[in-house]
Amino acid sequence: MRSTKAIIHLDNFMHNINAIRAFTKPGTKMCIPVKADAYGHGSVECARAALECGVEYLAVAAVDEGVELRENGIKAPILLFSLCDPEEIKTAVENDITPFVFDAEYIDLFAEEAKRQNKKAYPVHLAVDTGMGRIGCLEDEAAEMARHIAETKVLVQEGTMTHFAVSDDKASSSIEYTKLQFQRFQEAIQSIKDAGLNPGICHCANSAASLDLPETHLDMIRPGIIVYGYDAGDVNSQYLKEKETPIDLKPVMTLCTKVSAIKEFKKGMSVGYGRTWIADRDTKIAVLPVGYGDGFVRRFSTSGIQVSINGKSYPIRGRICMDQCMIELGPDTDVKRWDTVVLFGCKSDGAVMTAQDIADKTGTISYEITTVLTRRVPRVFVR
Repeated sequence: MRSTKAIIHLDNFMHNINAIRAFTKPGTKMCIPVKADAYGHGSVECARAALECGVEYLAVAAVDEGVELRENGIKAPILLFSLCDPEEIKTAVENDITPFVFDAEYIDLFAEEAKRQNKKAYPVHLAVDTGMGRIGCLEDEAAEMARHIAETKVLVQEGTMTHFAVSDDKASSSIEYTKLQFQRFQEAIQSIKDAGLNPGICHCANSAASLDLPETHLDMIRPGIIVYGYDAGDVNSQYLKEKETPIDLKPVMTLCTKVSAIKEFKKGMSVGYGRTWIADRDTKIAVLPVGYGDGFVRRFSTSGIQVSINGKSYPIRGRICMDQCMIELGPDTDVKRWDTVVLFGCKSDGAVMTAQDIADKTGTISYEITTVLTRRVPRVFVR
C-alpha cells in the first residue's frame, strides 16, 4: 500500500450519527448522503456503518453511485438527489433507486420505465423548490404534480422534500429566508393533503437545520457534512455551546503520508516549480509523496498549511506538485526518513490541522477538502 493514505475512522462516523440522533424526536427517520464517495470517505463502507446505526435511508447524486451500493449488497432505500439523464432511468429503476421528481416530463419518464419493468408502486419523492433555485416545482404547483404522480398508476409518492439555501448562515436576513422556505414547504404539503393526496415522508432539514431548527425535522432529517465530523457553517460547536445544545463531532478522515527523502539545503537554494521559495538560511527539506494528483491541491502551497510529524508542525515550501510536495524541517530536526506525516484530520492521530482549518485558510469549505481526494489514495477503514 502507498504511504499516502486516508484513515477513515468508522467509529467516529457512527459516533457522529448517534450524537445527531439525540437532537431528534423518537421516530424521526434519518437519511445519510453517501454521494461523492461519501464526501471522499468511502461510500460502501460508510453506508454499511450508517445502516448499522439504524439509519433508514441513504442518498446519492448519480445513478452509478447507487448502483455501486446495490452491487455491494446494500438493500436499504436509496434517494437520488440530482436529476439523471433519460438514458440512466432504466438503470435507476432496475436498481430501485428513488428519484426526486418535480415536472410532468420527468415523472412520465419514470412511470414509463417502471411499467416496462413491471414495477408496482415505484416510489418517488416530490421535490419542491422553496427558494434554492435548483430542482423542484414551486409550492403552488405541488398539488398538481402530486396528482400527476398518482395518475400514472405505477408511481407512488413516498415522500416530499425541499432544500434550504442558507440555514447554515445566522445573519438575520438568512434566518428570515429559511423561515420563508419552511413556510412555503408547509404550504406545499398542506396543498397536497387538501387535494386528498398523501405527501408521504416530508423532509427538509439539512445539517444546520438538523442541529439548530427542530421544527423543520418533520418526518426525516438529512444531515450531511456533520456526520463526517465538520460544522455546518455558522451552526458550529461554539454557537451550539452558547445555545446550550452542544454536540461533540469527531472528524472521520485523517490524511497521512511518510517522509520519502530529506535533503540538505544551503541558503539561496530554491524548491519546486517556479522557484517560488528560496531558502533564507541553511536548512533541511523533506519530500512527501503526496500532491494535487491525490487531492492535496496546489493552492495549499501558499496558504500557511502546516503538517505534523511526531507532534511538531512544519510548513509547506514551494509549489505543491502533482505527486509530491516539500516541507521545511529547519536546520536542526529529529525527523527521520520514513517518519509518518499527518496532513490533516483527527487530533488523536497527531494532526495539527483539520479539514475545516485548511478550508478556512484557503477560502473554501470542509466538504471540498475531503471530497477532492482522488481514488489513488487508499482508504483504510478502522474502528
